[in-house]
Amino acid sequence: MEEQSLIETLQGCCVEIAQALEGLTDWGLAGTRAGQYRSDIVADQIGVGYLLDHGFGVLSEESGVHEPDRSLFAVIDPIDGSTNASRALPWFATSICVLDQEGPLAAVVINQSTKASYCASRGGGAFRDGRSISPSAVRHLNEAIVGLSGFPPRHLGWNQYRALGAIALDLCAVAEGALDGYLDCVDAAHGPWDYLAGMLICQEAGAFVSEVAGRELVARAHADRRSPVAAGTKQLIDELVNAHRESKSR
Repeated sequence: MEEQSLIETLQGCCVEIAQALEGLTDWGLAGTRAGQYRSDIVADQIGVGYLLDHGFGVLSEESGVHEPDRSLFAVIDPIDGSTNASRALPWFATSICVLDQEGPLAAVVINQSTKASYCASRGGGAFRDGRSISPSAVRHLNEAIVGLSGFPPRHLGWNQYRALGAIALDLCAVAEGALDGYLDCVDAAHGPWDYLAGMLICQEAGAFVSEVAGRELVARAHADRRSPVAAGTKQLIDELVNAHRESKSR
């Protein structure tokens, strides 16, 4: 499947999830497992079914691994930011990254509230709503506006911070320069469905992404957890990682 066709297929999945969510009247907790909302269950049923029907293996936050031996493997967070969604905060998304034998191949993140659509393919650049995007050129932490997940033991020296609650969109904000950087302050808190699509979009936009403890970010197992960090420049990501490590050692 060519990359553009692949992206269009992933976008179609996001659209079908959006249509299913339009009929949802109760966005509250489902009572199934901790932190799972009714929106998560609805979106998972539609998204996983769509991807399986289109020939992908699937790893979903909500329902685990399906058909792992297929050559293209879609890692999906049906609703990233479902707490935001439950409170009508317009920062929640469907995030899908397709992996092949070489790693991330294509990615789509769509804000299901605003409909802002991000996509990237390996070697093909990154786009928002069809327009090429690029990160900020901020190099120093004391000049940066940084997105956070969790909170570090002390102030790390940023200019300002935002805690927005949906890592896929936070990483897209780094990719397009709305945030200068992003830091996950909780050790190994996020699964690959949270960050893989945003990671590829950042990388194809020209931003830098790594893991605060140096672990490999590309993962395919439901139990895998990581702590991503991203920035528009190499100097800023190095300052973020160093500041975080120093704060943990004190």
